[in-house]
Amino acid sequence: MFNQLKTTAVIALLTFSSPAIALDLDLDNMSGAEKDAFGQLVRDYILDNPDIIMDAFRILEQRQEVADLHADTTLIAENLQNIQHDGFSWEGGNPDGDITLVEFLDYKCGYCRKAHDEVASLVASDGNIRLIVKEYPILSQDSLNLSRAAVATLQSLGPDAYKKMHDLFISYNGPVTNDAISFLANKAGLDAPTIVAMMDEPSVDGQIGKIRQLGQALNVSGTPTFIFNDQIVRGYIPEDNMKQIVAELRAQTQ
Repeated sequence: MFNQLKTTAVIALLTFSSPAIALDLDLDNMSGAEKDAFGQLVRDYILDNPDIIMDAFRILEQRQEVADLHADTTLIAENLQNIQHDGFSWEGGNPDGDITLVEFLDYKCGYCRKAHDEVASLVASDGNIRLIVKEYPILSQDSLNLSRAAVATLQSLGPDAYKKMHDLFISYNGPVTNDAISFLANKAGLDAPTIVAMMDEPSVDGQIGKIRQLGQALNVSGTPTFIFNDQIVRGYIPEDNMKQIVAELRAQTQ
């Protein structure tokens, strides 16, 4: 019996770390002494072979990554229209690009600021990327005020004016007041009173609210979050990694 239990214990551990090995272990029909012996054998095996624990964790992580990827793919497919064609988010780059890059951002997010120039460089150097910006203020009231000013600019003065304010907001560090918004609008050569007045319009908060609902549906809990066609990347990635993702997506369509 001892040798049988020893063999079973080893098989149990191998099964845990490798799904290719089947296990038929009837613990319910073991006696108390047999269960105690089995538990001791498992403990001894782990102590003698500690690497098996790390192997098991790696396998569990891999399984979780696959599950998360499948879940993300499903979420994107279900929300693709609102992700790529909501009808109100700012769009830049090549409108006919074979890659659509969507960025959820918060103007007070340090990593969004870090990614800003890299995203711009990627879009400019590639020439075949359509860029969509989703205003996603989640960090502070200042974040919300800047997004409201950005959306107000887009709705009242158009996409070119929005881009100017967007580029100023991503590096602005001062207090976010109406006077500050007016100062930045004047700096960009835009109609400051129109922008400030538009910030109080329900359509501005309505647009931000729709993007917030989309982000929640996609489980976007931090910024920046990128979506390259149907592949979501949560968090900052450098330009070289972005280029690699773009190249891999194009390779899949060849």
